[in-house]
Amino acid sequence: MTTEYVDKILGLAASRRASDVHFFVGKKPLMRVDGVLMEIEEEEQLQANITEELVYSMLSPQRKQRFIKERELDFAYQIPNGVRFRVNIHWERGYVGMVARVIPMQIPTMEDLGMPDIVYELTRLKQGLVLVTGPTGCGKSTSLAAMINLINKERREHIITLEDPIEYIFTSDKSLIRQREMDRDFLSFSTALKHVVRQDPNIIMVGEMRDLETISAALTVAETGHLVFATLHTLGSSETIDRIIDVFPPYQQEQIRLQLSMELRAVVSQQLVPRVGGGRVAAREVMINTSAVSNLIRENKIPQLQTVLQTSADSGMITLDLSLKKLHDEGLVDRDLVSGYMQNPSLLDE
Repeated sequence: MTTEYVDKILGLAASRRASDVHFFVGKKPLMRVDGVLMEIEEEEQLQANITEELVYSMLSPQRKQRFIKERELDFAYQIPNGVRFRVNIHWERGYVGMVARVIPMQIPTMEDLGMPDIVYELTRLKQGLVLVTGPTGCGKSTSLAAMINLINKERREHIITLEDPIEYIFTSDKSLIRQREMDRDFLSFSTALKHVVRQDPNIIMVGEMRDLETISAALTVAETGHLVFATLHTLGSSETIDRIIDVFPPYQQEQIRLQLSMELRAVVSQQLVPRVGGGRVAAREVMINTSAVSNLIRENKIPQLQTVLQTSADSGMITLDLSLKKLHDEGLVDRDLVSGYMQNPSLLDE
């Protein structure tokens, strides 16, 4: 069993509209469809030696050596029909395992994703920091790709992406897009961000703000007159602000609050919920950095952000509850299910 088997399973997953594929010792290959993990019944259970052989067949000698040394590895993989996958390989109880995320061949449009009108305006900004947040697997990278591609079609800009690994492949349209990949093209997000300003960019996309150094560098780049898009694994605007500030030591937090209050433009937080009839649809909270929001960040009154969100619809802000209500009113989601995601389910009756 070699790459032909890997390609077959990954191709099967793509054809069945799965989001992820798992190779796990002692189980048949699994795929996640509409958020539900299920075995591929027609396949056999994976034994330890077979799983290891399959995973290693996807790696160059250099990547194999690095994986054995570091015990974790992320990379992009493409099967013969052109479908790409973001792959993570790891060790678990001494066995090799793999999870592959399907990357659609076409970059979805903002319309495809049901983006709120205010998010279109964010793509027309010239400077600042825009964050797309949410749990793992909620479509952050896809939303970011749609936003970048809209800029690509509308504006003449120089866009540089810093990714780990490269997921969607962009084709330059009005903009010049240069995609750089972790390890192959740069060694760390923070170092790449320190040098990227010398590469004449207008817009920088950061695949993920993972640590203090990357967050600090992203804020500095936004401060120097660039537009920065980035993702964070956080739920909601308040948690996002707290996470950014808390990653810094106490003596730096006041300075970071000040920086964030000035450079942040918006936080778009999303979750995927099951769609009526199958599939999933995104519900989104959008916080715009108005003067009221900026003051609360600067004064460390983060819990009050939710109140501003609820009372600032005229500024384009959207609470998660209102987004879920809209999906329900449009008949896209089931009432009983969607109420479990809401802070105030009675809103559905208004």
